[in-house]
Amino acid sequence: MIVYTPPRPPKVIPVVDLQGANTAWEIHKACRETGFLYVSNHGVPQALIDAQFEWTDRFFDLPLAEKMALDMKKSGTTAGYEPIGAQILDSQDPASEKAPPDLKETFYCSDEADLWPAALPGFRSQMLAYREALCRLGERIVSLLARSLELEENYFAPFYREPSRTMRILRYPPHPAAARANQLGAGAHTDWGGVTLLAQDDLGGLEIRNAADEWIQATPIPGTFVINLGDLMQRWTNGLYRSTMHRVKNNNARRNRHSVVLFYNPRRDALIECLPTCTDAEHPPKYPPVTAAQHRAEMFERSYGFAPTT
Repeated sequence: MIVYTPPRPPKVIPVVDLQGANTAWEIHKACRETGFLYVSNHGVPQALIDAQFEWTDRFFDLPLAEKMALDMKKSGTTAGYEPIGAQILDSQDPASEKAPPDLKETFYCSDEADLWPAALPGFRSQMLAYREALCRLGERIVSLLARSLELEENYFAPFYREPSRTMRILRYPPHPAAARANQLGAGAHTDWGGVTLLAQDDLGGLEIRNAADEWIQATPIPGTFVINLGDLMQRWTNGLYRSTMHRVKNNNARRNRHSVVLFYNPRRDALIECLPTCTDAEHPPKYPPVTAAQHRAEMFERSYGFAPTT
C-alpha cells in the first residue's frame, strides 16, 4: 500500500499549445519529465464539454437502485456503473499490502456498451458525441507523440485501427472524516493503456508524482484537458516516457467533484514492444512484448478482482 502523504505546492505541469510551433518537442519534454501535461487550443467545443458535465451530474443524481441496475458486473465488459467502494486502484502490485477501496462512483462507456439509464433520455447521445470528439483529439495526440519520438506521424496508426475507446465519468463525494487510513477518492495508480484525456471540474484534487518522486497538484486550468500516458506507452518507449503515478482526493467539504476521462488505447490485439527509436546497444528493451488486451486484463483483475470477458 502506498501510504498517503500531503502533496507539496504545485511545481511545473506544462501547458502545451496544440497550435504552437514546437508542439512535438514540448510534448517530448513533458512526457519525460512528468508524463502529464495540459493541452490548450485543442479544438473541442466548450459547449460540448459543459454539456457533458451537466449530464454527468444528472446521472449520478439518479437513485442508487436505478444506477445499480446498470452494474458493470452484469455486462461482462468494461461498460456500466461502478458504485462507491467497488474498485481499489492503489496497490496494483499483488505482493504489496492491500489498500482500502476507493471513494468514488463511476460509469463506463465502452465500445461494447449496452447498459444505459432509461430515466435519462439524451444521456447516451451526449456520451457518444463527447467520446467521438475526444477520440479525434486522441488521434491528434498520438500523432504528435510519434513525431516527438522521431517517428513518422502515422507510426501508431496501425495499432490504433479500431482502438479501445473507453470513456468514464466519475463523482468523488467530499472526503469523509471517517475515511479509513490512506483511503482516497482514487488511490495512487498508473493508467493501464496508451493515452488518457481528462476534463476536470474546478474543485481540483488530482495529484501526480513527478520525476523527483514528489506529489504535486494538477490544478484545474480553464480551457484545457489534462493528458497523461499509460503503461503501454511507457513500455513502447522503453521507459523514456513516464506512466506517472497519480491519485485523487476531494478536499471540498460541501461539493462533489466530477471528472470525465477518455482512455484512448491501442486495439486489443496490438503487440506492444520497444520502439526502434527507444533502444540501442546500450539500452536494450526493458519490458517483454505484451498485447494491449493481456495487460488490461491483468490490471483489471488486480483492481476489481475479476476480469472482463471481452
